[in-house]
Amino acid sequence: MFSEKVTLVNPQGFHMRPASLLVGEVGKYDATVTIIRNGNSIPGNSLMGIMAAGIKCGEEIEIQAEGPQENEAGRAVVDFIASGMGD
Repeated sequence: MFSEKVTLVNPQGFHMRPASLLVGEVGKYDATVTIIRNGNSIPGNSLMGIMAAGIKCGEEIEIQAEGPQENEAGRAVVDFIASGMGD
């Protein structure tokens, strides 16, 4: 299982566009990706779940990935979040 913490650097947090881009990134891999925030699990393929979580700039979250492409998926998601998610 892949597991790594990352801090959200996007000033607007997870608003619609970066959340939908993240869901698209997760869909590229044969792995189940989960975002852990304050002990709560959010499916990485759930746009509404990510939006409802209200993750804000400066928050540290944990990315977990499990499956045949867990390392590739986990690394891609962590790198995407650390890059500012295109904003």
